[in-house]
Amino acid sequence: MYQILSKRALNEQVTMMEIEAPLIAKKARPGQFIIFRVDEFGERVPLTVAATDPERGAVTIIFQAVGLATKKLQQLEAGDAILDFVGPLGRPSDLDGARRAVVIGGGVGNAIAYPSARYLHEHGAEVDVIAGFRSRDLVILEEELAAASTRLYITTDDGSYGEAGFVTDKLRALLDAGNQYDLAIAIGPVPMMKFVSRLTREYHLRTLVSLNPIMVDGTGMCGGCRVLVGGETRFACVDGPEFDGHQVDFDDLMLRNRSYLEQEQEDHTCRLQQAVQNHGGKA
Repeated sequence: MYQILSKRALNEQVTMMEIEAPLIAKKARPGQFIIFRVDEFGERVPLTVAATDPERGAVTIIFQAVGLATKKLQQLEAGDAILDFVGPLGRPSDLDGARRAVVIGGGVGNAIAYPSARYLHEHGAEVDVIAGFRSRDLVILEEELAAASTRLYITTDDGSYGEAGFVTDKLRALLDAGNQYDLAIAIGPVPMMKFVSRLTREYHLRTLVSLNPIMVDGTGMCGGCRVLVGGETRFACVDGPEFDGHQVDFDDLMLRNRSYLEQEQEDHTCRLQQAVQNHGGKA
């Protein structure tokens, strides 16, 4: 069992938790992820490692309560425990050598972008962060992103906070103003990453994106997380989750991510769990 060390609500739907997992805290690097399971009947859900504290053995995760598993996790409090917490999985971000980077986050994707921005900033790179949200009430991690960047730009679709417009508007303005970057990192909704990558291609700017396809085992065996990159099939859990944004087939990814949309929202009881309940808790 893995104990919840702390819990903090970032807004009504987004929660930050610290989980006690010393081995993962020691080994995890920016860009890698974990897979958690609340209990023996829960689904396996991947989440990016937002931060680690090796001395305390703590791993920070940030998640939006949108499906059954994340809603169940959100109901737990510090001192409670979850059954499974596996990682670190995936390949670390390829950040070495970057001296001036622009990190673009969309919505909850800012939680995934944050560790890369912090790593670059701590290793001496000049980092511009563009954090986009739909509205003021959805803004998260403003202080953390400010501390992990040289300059932080916040945009909102409705103009209720920061600059009005999309992250691509601000990115184009920075590029047109003559800012020279050697790396762009874009993490957020798939359409956002698609249009950021389309823009950076115009400027021949190396761009990394973190993909979130359907994932089950996290070891490459199930094949559920396959994505098309450069016309070839890759598996996000072992080959990624980060890829060259100029090579990703985003349209294919969006189709795959919608495959089980209805099932993800269903309030269901699995047949195994129902069988156990019918037999008085004995499998």
